[in-house]
Amino acid sequence: MAKKIAKRKTSKKFDTGIAIRRQVVGDAYVDRALAAADELTWPMQELITEYCWGTVWARPQLTRRERSLLNLAMLTALNRPHEVKIHVRGALNNGVSKAEIVEVFLQTCVYCGVPAAVDSIRIAQEVFAEAAAEHGGERAGAKERGDARERGGARDRGR
Repeated sequence: MAKKIAKRKTSKKFDTGIAIRRQVVGDAYVDRALAAADELTWPMQELITEYCWGTVWARPQLTRRERSLLNLAMLTALNRPHEVKIHVRGALNNGVSKAEIVEVFLQTCVYCGVPAAVDSIRIAQEVFAEAAAEHGGERAGAKERGDARERGGARDRGR
C-alpha cells in the first residue's frame, strides 16, 4: 500500500485550480480526492488541478457554464459515467438547468450512441435527486445558481 503524503508546497496554478475545482465540483468531492492521494496518486491530483482546472478552466474565452455543457457531451461520448456524475453536479453549480443537461444527452444520443446517452441521463437523475435531498426538496441546483451565474457568466469572461 502506498504511503500517505504530507502536505506539499503548491504552485500558483495549483492554487488557482483548486479554487475553481472547489467552486465547480464542490468542497466535499475535492477534499475526498485530496485526502485519498498518496505518493502514487498525488502527481495525478497535482496534474489535474494545475492543468485541467488551473490552466484550461481558468481561461476566459468560455464561461464555466459553457465548459460544463461541453464536458457533459465529451464525457458521455467517452462513456465515463463516474466523471459524468461529477460534472452533472458541476453543471448544476455552474447554472446549467436540468432541461439543458437533458438536451445535451439527447444530442449525444444521436452522435455518440443510445447506450452512452441513456447511462448519462440515468446518472443525471441520481444527481438531481441527491441535490434536491441536500437542499431540503428545493429545485436541484437552485441555491447555487445565483452565485454560479455570476461565476459562469460575463464576469467569468472578464467583461
